[in-house]
Amino acid sequence: MISLNTSGMDIRYLKQHIEDKIQHSFLERYINKPVINEDKLRLLVEIIANTKLPDYKKERYIVTTMLVQIALDTHDYVPSNTDENENKEIKLNKQLHVLAGDYYSGLYYFLLSEIDDFDFIHQLATAIKEINEQKMKLYYNEVSSFEDYLQLFQRIDALLIIHVASYLHVTILGKVAEQWLFVTKLNVERQRLTETGYPLISINGFGNESATVVKISQLNTLLNKAINHLKEDLNKVNKDNTGLIQYIHHQLPINTSNVEEG
Repeated sequence: MISLNTSGMDIRYLKQHIEDKIQHSFLERYINKPVINEDKLRLLVEIIANTKLPDYKKERYIVTTMLVQIALDTHDYVPSNTDENENKEIKLNKQLHVLAGDYYSGLYYFLLSEIDDFDFIHQLATAIKEINEQKMKLYYNEVSSFEDYLQLFQRIDALLIIHVASYLHVTILGKVAEQWLFVTKLNVERQRLTETGYPLISINGFGNESATVVKISQLNTLLNKAINHLKEDLNKVNKDNTGLIQYIHHQLPINTSNVEEG
């Protein structure tokens, strides 16, 4: 057990602790080891560290929330299309991804049951339900524009953290997390488009050969808009969360207006 003060050492400790929890030699023989999203881990630490919860609960909340995120991400790796001609190896890989996602989900239920925190379990379950509902909109192509897709993606990506922040009565930190994750995503996609010329990951035809290619100038506009929203939300954050404010300001992308269109 550690006293959380959001230092780099704490982040490393928590990441290693999560990796130890999800280690499964059989699954790792067949599927890639899950990736722990360090941005989300850092955000969770910053949100939870300044609460009045005992340290053991702070750690448990962070670890279990990240296990849920890993479970959701792992299920996303399962292809939605099924080819009746696919070989046994592909079918096994799909089945193991589903199994792995269920395994990580089971871990978080087990950890929370150890501290009898049924309210937090309910909060995470509500978040999972809403995330799956929003994902179905993507699956059934219920987006009419690229901007609608981005807004839906933005919501899905941050919902888990938003619910945790709401549960801990720090709603503004959930909003900051949502904007920050969106800024990070847009910046990564802008860099990818600049370096490779490939359009954004797509849904409902966005990004394929017949779709309108998203220009770097469009991404710059979206990115600058998101950064402005983020800065507005950061101004509303309590001074107790200076670590979060400093971290985000240090990581913010710069010179978005100076990137030339490919």
